[in-house]
Amino acid sequence: MTAITRFAPSPTGHLHVGNIRTALHNWLLAKQAGGRFLLRIDDTDAARSREEYVEGIRADLAWLGILPEGEERQSARFDLYEREFERLKAAGRVYPCWESQQELELRRKVLLGRGLPPIYDRAALNLTEAEKAAKLSAGEEPHWRFRLDHGHPIIWEDGIRGTQHFDPAQMSDPVVRRADGSWLYMLPSVIDDIAMGVTDILRGEDHVSNTATQVQMFGALGAPPPRFAHEALLVGAEGKLSKRLGSLGAAHFRGAGIEPQALVALLGRLGTSDPVDPSLDGAALAAGFDLSRFGRAPARFDEAELERVNAAIVHVLPFAAVRDRLPEGMDAAAWEAVRPNLSHVFEAADWWRVVKGPVEAPAFSDEDRAYLAQAAEALSTLDWGEGAWKALTETLKAATGRKGKALFLPLRQALTGMDHGPDMATLLPLIGRDAATMRLRAAA
Repeated sequence: MTAITRFAPSPTGHLHVGNIRTALHNWLLAKQAGGRFLLRIDDTDAARSREEYVEGIRADLAWLGILPEGEERQSARFDLYEREFERLKAAGRVYPCWESQQELELRRKVLLGRGLPPIYDRAALNLTEAEKAAKLSAGEEPHWRFRLDHGHPIIWEDGIRGTQHFDPAQMSDPVVRRADGSWLYMLPSVIDDIAMGVTDILRGEDHVSNTATQVQMFGALGAPPPRFAHEALLVGAEGKLSKRLGSLGAAHFRGAGIEPQALVALLGRLGTSDPVDPSLDGAALAAGFDLSRFGRAPARFDEAELERVNAAIVHVLPFAAVRDRLPEGMDAAAWEAVRPNLSHVFEAADWWRVVKGPVEAPAFSDEDRAYLAQAAEALSTLDWGEGAWKALTETLKAATGRKGKALFLPLRQALTGMDHGPDMATLLPLIGRDAATMRLRAAA
């Protein structure tokens, strides 16, 4: 069976790192099996859904290279939900209820006070047809619940958590439709998964109880449930659930100079026992994607680790991949010269300013100033080429007896204004003979 997965965000805000991980893992799962990955925009909440968030979701996925092979909008599928709802009504699997939130909360507190689970008591099923008609005549519209089948335990083989057992008698019949006719998440999602042919649902472990209910919804609609897998939730580097994770979205990472490949490489392995490998792209990650590698322990997201992965990726990025993000005039030779010293592509601009000048050199001792004057004179007469730095330092070493730090550091400081940086053998030709000679003379 061809695997079909889906990512179903609500467009009520921007994607955060947890959403991105869910989308990526579903994309990898589909690609590993040679299947299809679909995007479904769950925009049934008209009051909170915004088109700018829909566009943002698409843009974020495209930036990461997660390209859906189909897209659906729940707001365009209300007729389908209505037909299936009527079918469930006729089968007695949904029923109307009129309790207020206050009544339900009071009943919940009473049950908790008795040490009992706060399960809905199905009181609405005891209403007579006359009582229901009276409420409707009085303008009281009901909300609707899905009636769980208490006669059959809910069992499924979870792709990560193993065999799962739920007793439906210990669960509340979930509300699936509000009194104003609007839909809650549970039932439309199942209807869509059936219609879209979804075969595999990979999501967070906070959905396990939802899955128990939805397994019966699939059965009530005459469809086999898809394969389910529930992965551990993300926690921060300190090992605790972090509100900050909810604010870390694609815009944050883009603004921080994180390459999409770095986020994919880290999140693709997060939650598994496999090491993070910066060299793996989406295709390579998909080839090795295996639910059996996922553990039950919380998945730790560490921004410091993301920075390390990002630096490793930047160090091998070809010029063609970054050309449009480099300062004007910076060519391939300059990129390759500074690339080993970068953690982010935008830092190339700092080194390009060093190349183009001016630079501010530190104050030198009289001895070092004399040394730099000698270096300026030597540089002005040396044959210029790719080996200029080696020729300069060998000439100065022979003439002054200097070596090591005393030989190299004053030259670097005078030429770049820095104590460290790219290999001077590649940087000096970019600065040029005339500019380098002027910097040495100025420092002297």
